[in-house]
Amino acid sequence: MVTIGVFDGLHRGHARLVSHAVCRAREMGLPSVLMTFDPHPSEVLRPGSHPAQLTSLRRRAELVEQLGVEVFFVLPFTVELSRMPADEFVHTVLIEHLHVADVVVGDNFTFGHKAAGNIGLLRELGRRFGFSAEGVGLLSEGELTFSSTYIRSCVAAGDVAAAATALGRPHRLEGIVVRGDQRGRSLGYPTANLSTPRHAAIPADGVYACRFLHRGRDLAAAVSIGTNPTFSGQERRVEAFVLDLDEDFYGERVALDFIARLRGMFRFDTPEQLVAQIGDDVARTRAVFEQTR
Repeated sequence: MVTIGVFDGLHRGHARLVSHAVCRAREMGLPSVLMTFDPHPSEVLRPGSHPAQLTSLRRRAELVEQLGVEVFFVLPFTVELSRMPADEFVHTVLIEHLHVADVVVGDNFTFGHKAAGNIGLLRELGRRFGFSAEGVGLLSEGELTFSSTYIRSCVAAGDVAAAATALGRPHRLEGIVVRGDQRGRSLGYPTANLSTPRHAAIPADGVYACRFLHRGRDLAAAVSIGTNPTFSGQERRVEAFVLDLDEDFYGERVALDFIARLRGMFRFDTPEQLVAQIGDDVARTRAVFEQTR
Protein backbone atom coordinates (compact mmCIF):
# COMPACT_ATOMS: atom_id res chain seq x y z
CA MET A 1 0.00 0.00 0.00
CA VAL A 2 1.42 3.35 -1.07
CA THR A 3 0.43 6.93 -0.34
CA ILE A 4 2.08 9.66 -2.43
CA GLY A 5 2.72 13.36 -1.95
CA VAL A 6 5.18 16.04 -0.93
CA PHE A 7 3.62 16.15 2.56
CA ASP A 8 5.55 19.27 3.59
CA GLY A 9 4.47 20.11 7.12
CA LEU A 10 2.64 16.84 7.68
CA HIS A 11 -0.34 18.97 8.72
CA ARG A 12 -3.67 17.72 10.04
CA GLY A 13 -5.00 17.04 6.55
CA HIS A 14 -1.90 15.04 5.68
CA ALA A 15 -2.12 13.18 8.99
CA ARG A 16 -5.70 12.12 8.27
CA LEU A 17 -4.72 10.87 4.81
CA VAL A 18 -1.67 8.99 6.07
CA SER A 19 -3.54 7.46 9.01
CA HIS A 20 -6.25 6.25 6.64
CA ALA A 21 -3.59 4.70 4.38
CA VAL A 22 -1.95 2.96 7.34
CA CYS A 23 -5.30 1.50 8.42
CA ARG A 24 -5.98 0.22 4.92
CA ALA A 25 -2.55 -1.38 4.76
CA ARG A 26 -3.16 -3.20 8.04
CA GLU A 27 -6.59 -4.39 6.89
CA MET A 28 -5.06 -5.76 3.68
CA GLY A 29 -2.03 -7.24 5.40
CA LEU A 30 0.33 -5.05 3.38
CA PRO A 31 3.30 -2.89 4.40
CA SER A 32 2.50 0.83 4.46
CA VAL A 33 4.76 2.94 2.22
CA LEU A 34 4.83 6.73 2.01
CA MET A 35 6.46 8.09 -1.13
CA THR A 36 7.61 11.69 -1.24
CA PHE A 37 9.93 13.76 -3.43
CA ASP A 38 13.17 15.69 -3.06
CA PRO A 39 13.83 18.40 -4.04
CA HIS A 40 10.40 20.03 -4.07
CA PRO A 41 8.93 19.59 -7.59
CA SER A 42 8.45 23.35 -8.04
CA GLU A 43 12.21 23.92 -7.76
CA VAL A 44 12.82 21.56 -10.68
CA LEU A 45 9.94 22.85 -12.79
CA ARG A 46 10.60 26.53 -12.02
CA PRO A 47 14.13 26.99 -10.65
CA GLY A 48 14.25 29.58 -7.89
CA SER A 49 10.63 29.01 -6.85
CA HIS A 50 11.26 26.54 -4.00
CA PRO A 51 8.60 27.29 -1.36
CA ALA A 52 9.55 27.83 2.27
CA GLN A 53 10.02 24.38 3.77
CA LEU A 54 7.89 23.59 6.80
CA THR A 55 9.55 20.27 7.59
CA SER A 56 12.87 18.71 6.64
CA LEU A 57 12.88 15.21 5.18
CA ARG A 58 14.21 13.89 8.48
CA ARG A 59 11.39 15.56 10.40
CA ARG A 60 8.81 14.22 7.95
CA ALA A 61 10.21 10.72 8.41
CA GLU A 62 9.86 11.07 12.21
CA LEU A 63 6.28 12.30 11.94
CA VAL A 64 5.05 9.61 9.55
CA GLU A 65 6.70 6.93 11.65
CA GLN A 66 4.61 8.19 14.58
CA LEU A 67 1.54 7.69 12.38
CA GLY A 68 2.48 4.06 11.76
CA VAL A 69 4.12 4.24 8.32
CA GLU A 70 6.59 1.41 7.87
CA VAL A 71 8.56 2.63 4.84
CA PHE A 72 9.50 6.25 4.07
CA PHE A 73 10.53 6.34 0.40
CA VAL A 74 12.12 9.48 -1.07
CA LEU A 75 12.04 9.62 -4.86
CA PRO A 76 14.53 12.10 -6.38
CA PHE A 77 12.52 14.61 -8.41
CA THR A 78 14.43 15.26 -11.62
CA VAL A 79 13.74 16.92 -14.95
CA GLU A 80 13.46 13.44 -16.47
CA LEU A 81 10.86 12.42 -13.90
CA SER A 82 8.88 15.62 -14.50
CA ARG A 83 8.68 14.74 -18.22
CA MET A 84 7.49 11.19 -17.65
CA PRO A 85 3.93 10.63 -18.94
CA ALA A 86 1.37 9.74 -16.30
CA ASP A 87 0.86 6.14 -17.45
CA GLU A 88 4.62 5.57 -17.60
CA PHE A 89 5.02 6.93 -14.06
CA VAL A 90 2.46 4.43 -12.81
CA HIS A 91 3.96 1.50 -14.72
CA THR A 92 7.62 2.27 -13.97
CA VAL A 93 7.48 3.62 -10.42
CA LEU A 94 4.40 2.04 -8.90
CA ILE A 95 4.22 -1.31 -10.69
CA GLU A 96 7.78 -2.27 -11.63
CA HIS A 97 9.57 -0.83 -8.60
CA LEU A 98 7.00 -0.89 -5.78
CA HIS A 99 4.67 -3.72 -6.95
CA VAL A 100 1.80 -1.67 -5.58
CA ALA A 101 -1.53 -3.28 -4.71
CA ASP A 102 -3.30 -0.21 -3.33
CA VAL A 103 -2.78 3.56 -3.59
CA VAL A 104 -4.24 6.25 -1.32
CA VAL A 105 -3.81 9.93 -2.30
CA GLY A 106 -5.50 13.26 -1.77
CA ASP A 107 -8.42 14.16 -4.02
CA ASN A 108 -6.31 16.94 -5.58
CA PHE A 109 -3.34 14.66 -6.35
CA THR A 110 -1.78 15.08 -9.79
CA PHE A 111 1.08 13.23 -11.46
CA GLY A 112 2.91 12.79 -14.73
CA HIS A 113 4.11 15.31 -17.32
CA LYS A 114 2.37 18.67 -16.96
CA ALA A 115 0.32 17.17 -14.09
CA ALA A 116 -1.84 15.39 -16.66
CA GLY A 117 -2.78 12.58 -14.28
CA ASN A 118 -5.43 12.84 -11.56
CA ILE A 119 -7.32 10.47 -9.29
CA GLY A 120 -9.66 9.49 -12.14
CA LEU A 121 -6.77 8.42 -14.36
CA LEU A 122 -5.11 6.68 -11.43
CA ARG A 123 -8.22 4.56 -10.89
CA GLU A 124 -8.39 3.78 -14.60
CA LEU A 125 -4.73 2.71 -14.67
CA GLY A 126 -5.34 0.72 -11.52
CA ARG A 127 -7.98 -1.34 -13.29
CA ARG A 128 -5.54 -1.91 -16.14
CA PHE A 129 -2.55 -2.85 -13.99
CA GLY A 130 -4.35 -4.59 -11.14
CA PHE A 131 -4.29 -2.21 -8.17
CA SER A 132 -6.92 -0.17 -6.36
CA ALA A 133 -6.82 3.60 -5.88
CA GLU A 134 -8.65 5.87 -3.45
CA GLY A 135 -8.81 9.65 -3.17
CA VAL A 136 -9.26 11.24 0.27
CA GLY A 137 -10.93 14.64 0.54
CA LEU A 138 -9.15 17.69 1.93
CA LEU A 139 -9.61 18.51 5.62
CA SER A 140 -11.51 21.73 6.36
CA GLU A 141 -12.79 23.68 9.32
CA GLY A 142 -15.53 26.09 8.37
CA GLU A 143 -14.37 27.95 5.28
CA LEU A 144 -10.71 27.10 5.90
CA THR A 145 -9.05 24.20 4.09
CA PHE A 146 -5.76 23.10 5.59
CA SER A 147 -2.85 23.16 3.17
CA SER A 148 0.90 23.64 3.23
CA THR A 149 0.46 26.91 1.30
CA TYR A 150 -1.89 28.29 3.97
CA ILE A 151 0.48 27.30 6.77
CA ARG A 152 3.46 28.91 5.01
CA SER A 153 1.47 32.15 4.82
CA CYS A 154 0.72 31.95 8.56
CA VAL A 155 4.39 31.40 9.40
CA ALA A 156 5.50 34.20 7.06
CA ALA A 157 3.06 36.56 8.81
CA GLY A 158 4.26 35.49 12.26
CA ASP A 159 0.91 33.94 13.14
CA VAL A 160 2.43 30.86 14.75
CA ALA A 161 -0.78 30.15 16.69
CA ALA A 162 -2.78 29.73 13.46
CA ALA A 163 0.04 27.64 11.98
CA ALA A 164 -0.03 25.36 15.04
CA THR A 165 -3.79 24.92 14.73
CA ALA A 166 -3.45 23.73 11.12
CA LEU A 167 -0.37 21.62 11.78
CA GLY A 168 -1.74 19.99 14.89
CA ARG A 169 1.49 20.93 16.72
CA PRO A 170 3.78 23.99 16.90
CA HIS A 171 5.77 25.00 13.84
CA ARG A 172 9.33 23.77 14.27
CA LEU A 173 12.57 25.39 13.07
CA GLU A 174 15.76 23.36 13.21
CA GLY A 175 19.38 24.47 12.87
CA ILE A 176 22.96 24.38 14.04
CA VAL A 177 24.09 26.86 16.70
CA VAL A 178 26.85 29.16 15.39
CA ARG A 179 28.78 32.08 16.84
CA GLY A 180 27.23 35.53 16.63
CA ASP A 181 28.34 38.98 17.77
CA GLN A 182 28.31 37.97 21.47
CA ARG A 183 26.26 41.12 22.08
CA GLY A 184 23.54 39.26 23.97
CA ARG A 185 26.03 38.10 26.59
CA SER A 186 27.20 41.67 27.17
CA LEU A 187 23.55 42.66 27.78
CA GLY A 188 23.05 39.84 30.26
CA TYR A 189 21.05 37.64 27.86
CA PRO A 190 23.40 35.26 25.96
CA THR A 191 21.77 33.77 22.89
CA ALA A 192 22.16 30.68 20.75
CA ASN A 193 22.30 31.81 17.11
CA LEU A 194 20.81 29.33 14.69
CA SER A 195 22.11 28.65 11.21
CA THR A 196 19.00 27.33 9.45
CA PRO A 197 18.57 25.34 6.22
CA ARG A 198 18.41 27.35 3.03
CA HIS A 199 14.67 27.05 2.38
CA ALA A 200 13.47 26.82 5.99
CA ALA A 201 10.16 28.53 6.81
CA ILE A 202 11.28 31.24 9.24
CA PRO A 203 8.54 33.26 10.97
CA ALA A 204 8.21 37.01 10.46
CA ASP A 205 10.54 39.34 12.33
CA GLY A 206 9.62 39.63 15.97
CA VAL A 207 10.03 38.03 19.39
CA TYR A 208 8.50 34.65 20.17
CA ALA A 209 8.01 32.32 23.12
CA CYS A 210 9.43 28.96 22.09
CA ARG A 211 10.33 25.52 23.30
CA PHE A 212 14.06 24.94 22.85
CA LEU A 213 14.69 21.25 22.13
CA HIS A 214 18.19 19.86 22.65
CA ARG A 215 19.27 16.27 23.29
CA GLY A 216 15.94 15.27 24.78
CA ARG A 217 15.55 18.43 26.84
CA ASP A 218 12.50 20.69 26.52
CA LEU A 219 13.50 24.21 27.63
CA ALA A 220 11.84 27.63 27.55
CA ALA A 221 13.38 30.23 25.23
CA ALA A 222 12.67 33.79 24.16
CA VAL A 223 13.54 33.94 20.46
CA SER A 224 14.33 37.04 18.45
CA ILE A 225 14.09 37.02 14.65
CA GLY A 226 15.32 40.01 12.67
CA THR A 227 18.28 42.26 11.94
CA ASN A 228 18.72 43.70 15.45
CA PRO A 229 17.75 47.29 14.50
CA THR A 230 18.86 48.81 17.83
CA PHE A 231 22.46 48.07 16.77
CA SER A 232 21.90 48.77 13.05
CA GLY A 233 22.22 45.11 12.11
CA GLN A 234 22.06 44.06 8.47
CA GLU A 235 21.90 40.26 8.62
CA ARG A 236 18.62 38.56 9.53
CA ARG A 237 19.18 36.18 12.43
CA VAL A 238 17.38 33.71 14.66
CA GLU A 239 18.62 34.14 18.25
CA ALA A 240 17.34 32.11 21.21
CA PHE A 241 17.81 33.08 24.84
CA VAL A 242 17.31 29.89 26.87
CA LEU A 243 15.80 30.65 30.26
CA ASP A 244 17.57 29.59 33.45
CA LEU A 245 20.49 27.99 31.66
CA ASP A 246 23.95 29.29 30.75
CA GLU A 247 25.36 26.66 28.43
CA ASP A 248 27.53 26.57 25.32
CA PHE A 249 25.50 25.14 22.43
CA TYR A 250 28.01 25.95 19.66
CA GLY A 251 28.01 23.31 16.94
CA GLU A 252 24.94 21.56 18.38
CA ARG A 253 21.78 20.77 16.43
CA VAL A 254 18.73 22.24 18.16
CA ALA A 255 15.08 22.84 17.36
CA LEU A 256 12.63 25.62 18.19
CA ASP A 257 8.90 24.99 18.55
CA PHE A 258 7.08 28.32 18.16
CA ILE A 259 4.34 28.71 20.77
CA ALA A 260 3.36 32.40 20.69
CA ARG A 261 4.37 35.69 19.11
CA LEU A 262 5.11 38.23 21.84
CA ARG A 263 5.73 41.38 19.80
CA GLY A 264 7.11 42.83 16.60
CA MET A 265 10.70 43.90 16.02
CA PHE A 266 11.52 47.56 16.50
CA ARG A 267 14.43 49.85 17.30
CA PHE A 268 15.16 51.10 20.82
CA ASP A 269 16.87 54.43 21.45
CA THR A 270 19.26 53.02 24.05
CA PRO A 271 20.64 49.60 25.05
CA GLU A 272 19.04 50.11 28.47
CA GLN A 273 15.58 50.33 26.92
CA LEU A 274 16.29 47.15 24.98
CA VAL A 275 17.42 45.31 28.13
CA ALA A 276 14.25 46.36 29.93
CA GLN A 277 12.11 45.08 27.05
CA ILE A 278 14.02 41.78 26.93
CA GLY A 279 13.31 41.36 30.63
CA ASP A 280 9.59 41.70 29.89
CA ASP A 281 9.89 39.28 26.93
CA VAL A 282 11.55 36.70 29.19
CA ALA A 283 8.84 37.04 31.84
CA ARG A 284 6.11 36.58 29.25
CA THR A 285 7.95 33.60 27.74
CA ARG A 286 8.13 31.97 31.16
CA ALA A 287 4.38 32.43 31.63
CA VAL A 288 3.57 31.02 28.19
CA PHE A 289 5.88 28.05 28.75
CA GLU A 290 4.31 27.21 32.10
CA GLN A 291 0.79 27.44 30.63
CA THR A 292 1.61 24.99 27.84
CA ARG A 293 3.60 22.36 29.76
